Amino acid sequence: MAAETSSIPSAWLVWCPIPSLHLPPVTARRKSRARETWASSRRRVPSRSSSSYSRRRGPGAVTTATATAPHVRVRRRYDSIFSLGDSYADTGNGPVVLDRHAIDNPVMRPPYGSNFFGRPTGRYCDGRLAIDFIAESLGLPLVPPFLARNGSFRAGANFAVAGATALDSSFFRDGELHASGTAAHSAFNTSLNVQLQWFESLKPSLCATGQECREFFGRSLFFVGKFGFNDYTILLLYKGKSVPQVRSFVQDVVRTISMAIEARYNPQTGCLDEVNELTIHHNSLLLESIEKIQAKYPEVEIIYADFFSPVMEMVESPGKFGFERDVLTVCCGGPGRYHFRQAILCGEPGATKCEDPSARLFWDGAHLTEAANRYVADEWFSSINQPARARLLAVSN
Repeated sequence: MAAETSSIPSAWLVWCPIPSLHLPPVTARRKSRARETWASSRRRVPSRSSSSYSRRRGPGAVTTATATAPHVRVRRRYDSIFSLGDSYADTGNGPVVLDRHAIDNPVMRPPYGSNFFGRPTGRYCDGRLAIDFIAESLGLPLVPPFLARNGSFRAGANFAVAGATALDSSFFRDGELHASGTAAHSAFNTSLNVQLQWFESLKPSLCATGQECREFFGRSLFFVGKFGFNDYTILLLYKGKSVPQVRSFVQDVVRTISMAIEARYNPQTGCLDEVNELTIHHNSLLLESIEKIQAKYPEVEIIYADFFSPVMEMVESPGKFGFERDVLTVCCGGPGRYHFRQAILCGEPGATKCEDPSARLFWDGAHLTEAANRYVADEWFSSINQPARARLLAVSN
């Protein structure tokens, strides 16, 4: 990696938000137990920078400092952002994938995008995502979707696709689960491995030699995640697996994420308690794996950015963040309890939108509002912006 102080080495953000599985977050009756489980699972990764913890965290961030509001511009440390993930980071790839198979996508209909862009953009939100706030904070353009743009990607590219899994789609093929998940890809395979292949296909247009690539990516910020949400959703809801059965697959998911991190870093160049506990188990294994990678590559700083804890805090103390007290109620959805109905999703006929999305935590039953995304980005920003050597920022489930 470049050693000059004028060239901040590349950073990695690996994240996996709380798997809501299209269900409201934990109810008041379940909060106390989830909080106890969460607190008992807290761990730290030894950090070479500030490690003072300003508030309670789940299986948490490597480094924390007083967060800087993500909308405040600072001296730019990075020239580009590259992102892999699912709907929490997708800025427009999902509709392209579905359109190729003539499948309609509600995310391309109002009221998606109505709060900031004034139109649907392919984001599963009323406005901006956490990655959008990070880009704005770093003085960079919003990260364009790789599949929906013909042009230069020198300022970054977003490979995230709604519904993406860590494991290849063949792992979830009808019938028996494949132990290796390495069989031929299906038409809808947008897994982590596929997104990495897209990234590799783009690299020749960005740099031609090893030195050029070191210099270019040495000024880039990489987001990896969240991954795991859709893997566990498929196993639980569509494969009929129990939570204990799904726990046996967590190691496969974490191993896939960890291998992707290490493969890309080249030193030479209202949920149910059970589901929350599954999330904590995932985060714990991911953190252990990241610690091993940190020990193997001491020249890169791995920052484990916490997503689970900020969401849980917003669930438990909505008034602190300006959200309405009935925090389980989503902004956009069909008639039913919590303004959510699986048969009438946001963007579909019969769905309605709340008057003020900024007063809601959840946008559509599975995704956060722009207001909530801003708070999450605020949590991450100070760690991203701290001067350091090569940085890999890992985000929890």
